[in-house]
Amino acid sequence: MTRTYADSTKIFGGDEAAHRNWSLSNTAFRHPWVLLLDADERVTEGLRAAILEAVKSPGSNVAFRIRRRDFLGNTWLKHVQAVPFYLRLFRPEKLRYERFVNPVSIADGPVGEVGGFLDHYPFSKGVSHWLERHNAYSSLEARQIVENRRVFAKPSAYKALLAADSHERRLHQKELFYRIPFRPLVKFCILYFGKRGLLDGRAGFEYAVLQAFYEYMIVLKVRESQGMS
Repeated sequence: MTRTYADSTKIFGGDEAAHRNWSLSNTAFRHPWVLLLDADERVTEGLRAAILEAVKSPGSNVAFRIRRRDFLGNTWLKHVQAVPFYLRLFRPEKLRYERFVNPVSIADGPVGEVGGFLDHYPFSKGVSHWLERHNAYSSLEARQIVENRRVFAKPSAYKALLAADSHERRLHQKELFYRIPFRPLVKFCILYFGKRGLLDGRAGFEYAVLQAFYEYMIVLKVRESQGMS
């Protein structure tokens, strides 16, 4: 039996960005600031202290990025992470999300950074669990790419580099990346050589391979959805 986009969507309760946006608009928060965490993430003591200081004196900032440390087993994937900073501390009325899966956080105002680390253990339930989840993620990513191509038929390299709005730059950058030939191999080279994942030892190599495989699943599912051989 073939799993459809709808099947994968059910795994995560539907459009993840839509659910988060609804929650931000309809929840009566007890405090003015929200710290968003996943079940496999842990706040370090240094981060806790930095967060308390940031919300005490935020200045004009409406949100803060936090540096996340991803682990494979006991190894911190210090280099092979594609993006180490995530927008997780924010004023709920000043944030919105976009994308079906792995939503992009968009703040309505200045964004700062806090010190300390948010520790992430994506393999805490084993590689099989990671692969199962990313099989579902890849279906939603493929759906997102197909729908984006209806809007961004011709992504602009100029806008990807020089658009004044960072959100617009990011959209065009992603659309250009999705059109690169041999994208899974490119993803591996970016993580392992460009980001110096080789310095993370065997864990860095394994993680880069897994990310390349994930990218390949997306490629295959986009091709399948468009009836391409």
